[in-house]
Amino acid sequence: MLCTMDGTGTREEVLRAFGAGDAEAEELLRYNENVFRVEGLPDDTGFPLADEPFVEAWTGYAAEAERRGVVPTLREELVQLRFPVAEGISATEEYRNAVQRGIPPTGAGAGLLLEEPESLRLFLHPTAAGRIPVLVAENRNDFMALLRALARRNEPDPIPASMGACTIAGYNNWGRVARLRQEFERGELQGVEGSDWATAFRGIRERRELYQDRFILLSAGPYSGVGAAELGLREEVWLKMSRTIRLEHECTHYFTRRLFGSMRNTLLDELIADYVGIVAAAGRYHADWFLRFMGLEDPSAYRQGGRLQNYRGRPALSDGAFLVLQSLVRSAARRLEEVDRELPCRYRAPAGLARMVTALAAFTLDELAGPGAADLVRERLRALSQPPG
Repeated sequence: MLCTMDGTGTREEVLRAFGAGDAEAEELLRYNENVFRVEGLPDDTGFPLADEPFVEAWTGYAAEAERRGVVPTLREELVQLRFPVAEGISATEEYRNAVQRGIPPTGAGAGLLLEEPESLRLFLHPTAAGRIPVLVAENRNDFMALLRALARRNEPDPIPASMGACTIAGYNNWGRVARLRQEFERGELQGVEGSDWATAFRGIRERRELYQDRFILLSAGPYSGVGAAELGLREEVWLKMSRTIRLEHECTHYFTRRLFGSMRNTLLDELIADYVGIVAAAGRYHADWFLRFMGLEDPSAYRQGGRLQNYRGRPALSDGAFLVLQSLVRSAARRLEEVDRELPCRYRAPAGLARMVTALAAFTLDELAGPGAADLVRERLRALSQPPG
């Protein structure tokens, strides 16, 4: 749908102003489609939201990890950690039985090989959308091993150098299922019908909150592979900031998924998530940081290896559409910085950032790049600040 933008024209007209022809405009209208379901936001006093059900189990994992270590604790709960990363392993019967049916592999086995397992950290991080588990790997190779195990079916898929975090969503936790079975067999499982476990399990499968988890996997190191010198910062300062940006970026994806029903690998999602991360780390938004993360620090060219190529879409945008996308991202970042400069201090607090995320989630990337974008965002923020009538 071609939305009218504050008298400045339609989305298609904005795309044409950035150099899109008919074919490129059609591609980008599809790519930039906003699927967030922004239907209002709880009052500030409603934050943080109550934890989701999976948090209780992970609170126990974190406590156990303090006593026994992260790897021994999670290896018992997350079946993928009982397998190595190996070509074709996801097609084996033993792997499919473990991941799809919760049948543990026979024998001890080597499990997932990590270089510095003692350096892993597990904690619960508070967000406006409730607490979320965070697993941190200080060693880059360990991060990639965990990512391949938990998000790539233990296959040795290539991992972009610019990728330093991942939100694992919809994770089937067979450890939680096993505990549900124990409760059922003791007659303690409420709200589930069935005379035997097989019957009860069919009902449980429809209630994903009982067994599906979300958690964040983080690496250490400079954010987006950008060095401290490139931003004019000291190494130790930038590494600390990178941790904050990376964590709050992923927490923003969790926020949009829980409140608005979506988190995707598109530039709108990344613009919003990096906005929150940068503000949380630096106290204000730096458009030039975001553009460098994306590989767009040169106003006239894209730097291969920047994050932008990770969000080209499926099917991938054509070369022409990708070139227009670069211009859209540069403009949207600058207009967002214009809005951010005027925001009062309350928008740096978690509830204020949540409100800003809600405002931005109401638009498409091309709308945020257009000439009236700053005014549109300001108007949206004012509307969110008004009490319901």
